[in-house]
Amino acid sequence: MASTTPYTVRWGIMATGWIAETFVKDLLNDPAARDVHDVRHEVAAVASSSSKDRAATFIKDLGVPSTAKAYGTYQELVDDPDVDIVYVATPHSHHYQNAMLALVAGKHVLCEKALTVTASQAKKLVAMAKEKDVFFMEAVWTRYFPISIKIRELIKAGEIGTVHRVIADLSVNGHQEDGKFAWADSHRMVNPNLAGGALLDLGIYALTWVFQTLYHVQPEEEKEAPTVVAAVNKYHTGADETTSIIVQFPKHKSQGIALTSLVVGSDVDGKGTGGSAIRIQGSAGEIQVMGPAYKPLAYKVIKKDGGGQAEVVDCPVPKDPARNWGQGMFWEADECARCLRDGKKESATMPWGESIAIMEVMDEALRQGGVTYSDLITSDIFDAQSELNTGNRPS
Repeated sequence: MASTTPYTVRWGIMATGWIAETFVKDLLNDPAARDVHDVRHEVAAVASSSSKDRAATFIKDLGVPSTAKAYGTYQELVDDPDVDIVYVATPHSHHYQNAMLALVAGKHVLCEKALTVTASQAKKLVAMAKEKDVFFMEAVWTRYFPISIKIRELIKAGEIGTVHRVIADLSVNGHQEDGKFAWADSHRMVNPNLAGGALLDLGIYALTWVFQTLYHVQPEEEKEAPTVVAAVNKYHTGADETTSIIVQFPKHKSQGIALTSLVVGSDVDGKGTGGSAIRIQGSAGEIQVMGPAYKPLAYKVIKKDGGGQAEVVDCPVPKDPARNWGQGMFWEADECARCLRDGKKESATMPWGESIAIMEVMDEALRQGGVTYSDLITSDIFDAQSELNTGNRPS
């Protein structure tokens, strides 16, 4: 007889920035508010590389139970026996060293996207996860939204025929009249030392839609690495400010167009007036996805023979009524919990091979655009004492 007690996962949170705050607030939601009853989450520990006090403040401010431990180093976090899985919430420039630190310690890991800066780094992380026999997943939260699951089901069922082309855009207009951005050059969005730029920060969501609709839905034996053609404009810092990528899957005669920019917005006025930024086009119709690419909220199916009729299907993110909060990151956390419960090392929805394939596309696009980053953040040699792990800058 199946257990009626929810499987509990104890999380260790690495870093205390805004993405960590959003994720933890979702972890604190009552799973029943999203009709989940088989798993639950606890925050066991939080670490800040700057100070223990910062971690303690994070715990207090978010209302995390006082049993959670605060650490001033990442090493203490990954060494904590009460932590089942580490959520890596640092800038993607730090992901390789930070995630490897946790994997080497034998911890399960959920690592924010972009998974790494290079495909070589991603391959090394997967190899370590295999060696340590632990669960490892890139935190592409969008894939676990019910709307994303439904759209993949519609494609597999042939609802719009054979999908031949997908156009996906995630762009944010940060341009100012003086030709500069609202962000300082040191900001993670445009700072090459933090692997800044449109592609790794925003464009990965456009590629997520291309891959989950053209690649992920194919039978395993039919999947192929796409060809890549990219156009890149660079900001004066050297980071990419506008990147357009065409990926072609020759075997299936399908193409994906992934667009991202820091100088124009996919949602022009921030009110959805511009319509869909994602179009999944098939031989018998198309699916249009509304809402930002990272957090889709509605879709509509337009049939070739539909007589001009198209129903919009709203897919709101449920909120915990007691906290009036819910962003949708809890769905990927639920997936992690179920994988740990069932002894799975990777998620079928975001498998290791697909994370690597997407990193290879971004590698090639940046290469074609002449975008380069420092050895510190592109090295695939693990160093537990790297400043990316310790927060200590060399003197």
